[in-house]
Amino acid sequence: MKPYLSIIIPAWNEEGSIEHTLRHLQDQADLMYNPGMRIEIIVVDDGSCDKTYEAAWPWVDKLIKHKRRCGKGAAMQSGVAEARGDLLLFLDADLRATAGRALVLIEPLLRHEADMAIAKLPPPHTKAGFGLVKGLARRGIRRLSGYETEAPLSGQRAVRADRLRELGELRRGFGVEVALTIDAARRGLRIVELDVPITHRETGRDWHGFMHRGKQFAAVSLALLSRWKERKQLWYSSDRSSI
Repeated sequence: MKPYLSIIIPAWNEEGSIEHTLRHLQDQADLMYNPGMRIEIIVVDDGSCDKTYEAAWPWVDKLIKHKRRCGKGAAMQSGVAEARGDLLLFLDADLRATAGRALVLIEPLLRHEADMAIAKLPPPHTKAGFGLVKGLARRGIRRLSGYETEAPLSGQRAVRADRLRELGELRRGFGVEVALTIDAARRGLRIVELDVPITHRETGRDWHGFMHRGKQFAAVSLALLSRWKERKQLWYSSDRSSI
């Protein structure tokens, strides 16, 4: 049986990018090296205030609309709930002409060499933040799971659907990738990271950029705290059972 790939794209106020992303993704999917592979594209509009929904609908197989903004993790979970594929590929909505390059992430899964593949993106063209969020995420993932990652914040990742569902529901908000990496490593999923020449919208050293990274820092911190509490609870339960 040919593999079935579900591409899940959470989107919020992306009317300026989503059509370009989907068009280039479809063009590349049509040229895929694996004849007969079944592919579906699912976009989850997470309560957008613009015309993201209208821009996306001609290019997708399934289009889900949240009535209000629920967060990236919740949007990804809505996509998973509707996905029929045995392989899942999560992509950001602002990849535009580079979106199709992310399809390389499914190759290690097709070869049964990995359960999850994460994209390592090229360095940004301009220096934006000070690396605080990425550093926090890398250290937190290492301490809580033992996994050493180079791409702790990457939203571009492929995963086997059966292994993902073993992990339970995805964490809400922008800490979803950090929590997912911790959960996957703890459960013994085979994880690989690949250099993929994907680009997306960059934030600068302006008020908007600092606000974005501040929210991201808070979301990552909460994700790490939740996974630390889970580990502490497991230790407590283990100690109690040995009494």
